[in-house]
Amino acid sequence: MERRLSATSRRSAPSAIQRLSHLAQRVGAVNLAEGFPDFPAPPHVKAAAVAAIAADLNQYRHVQGICDILANTMKRDHDLDVDPLTDFVICCGQSEAFAAAIFAIIDQGDEVLIFDPAYETYETSIELARGVPVYVPLDPPSWTLNEEKFLKSFTSRTKALVLNSPHNPTGKVFSKEELLIISQACQKMDCFVITDEVYEYITYDANKHISLASLPGMQERTIITSSLSKTYSVTGWRLGWACAAASIASAIRNIHIKLTDSAPAPFQEAALIALTSTADYYISLRKDYEVKRDFILLLLKDLGFKISVKPQGSVFVFAELPRSCQLSDVEFVTKLINDAGVVAVPGRGFFHKTCDGESYCHRYVRFAFCKGDDTLKAAAMKMRKLASRQGEPWLTGRQ
Repeated sequence: MERRLSATSRRSAPSAIQRLSHLAQRVGAVNLAEGFPDFPAPPHVKAAAVAAIAADLNQYRHVQGICDILANTMKRDHDLDVDPLTDFVICCGQSEAFAAAIFAIIDQGDEVLIFDPAYETYETSIELARGVPVYVPLDPPSWTLNEEKFLKSFTSRTKALVLNSPHNPTGKVFSKEELLIISQACQKMDCFVITDEVYEYITYDANKHISLASLPGMQERTIITSSLSKTYSVTGWRLGWACAAASIASAIRNIHIKLTDSAPAPFQEAALIALTSTADYYISLRKDYEVKRDFILLLLKDLGFKISVKPQGSVFVFAELPRSCQLSDVEFVTKLINDAGVVAVPGRGFFHKTCDGESYCHRYVRFAFCKGDDTLKAAAMKMRKLASRQGEPWLTGRQ
């Protein structure tokens, strides 16, 4: 019966990131591939989930209090006025919120712009809706927005744009100037924007996350998606949301209900506690991740990787292999797994548009640093040991 599977399912390849994580589990390798923490979630958040389960809050449920808190947060952080009764949809993680948003706005043949490199799941949702992903390359090594390339990507069929900031895999935080270019183009072409803001509280140095919806003329056409996952270290809880104008949110809600009915009830209750964490929590979150970022950056630089720009946000380093390295990204990651017992992600899986000239698409490797100190130290020890044992050839591929 395999031949009778849908064309969409045949086009959908297994997730390279999850495959590498499963490999890490099987062979006992240190997992710097997938962006989930291996340290405990905050105790006050876990306790709230346990209490909700003990109180038998285990059935289909919509916890309106989440929307009330999020509305206050939108006003505080972005000066956005939103109606908690009509403008939010609580979903099973950001991934479902994003998929439901795509299904709500995309018809067959509609084009959706995505900045490249890009996280792997956006394309699948667009294709399931019979839309057409159109990739707009960011310029390496700083992954800046090329205004000319961007504006040329619009056609009469462009229906929406996807904006992920802070950005996976590069760690880029889009600047106010870049966001203004994006907002002006989307208004001119009358496009929707779906934002993925899951790393909104994980920014470094002087960088600050700006929601595109907060710019003039953008709230009415922007669908914000986010989740508890990254900020509160609960990626397995699958608790996220979409925020949009009432008519758009209603369409998303109708699709969400048909897809999953409701988000997990006990974790909705725990969200009430998580989302009212004190300011100290977010300060500590940034400081802790900044230390982890700097640790992995120092390691990679010592091993010869080229780091043109420090990650400005998110939990990833997108490191360029040295020019002297004869290995591709896939070959390097394979060697890293087999010879050092450390797993990372080849960068090519995030690129979708053919690169100009030499293929830089095959020259990057993504490392996740959202790991405990022991995990990061173990990875460093294994990688340094391999480097000292084999010398330069371990990185260049020369023997």
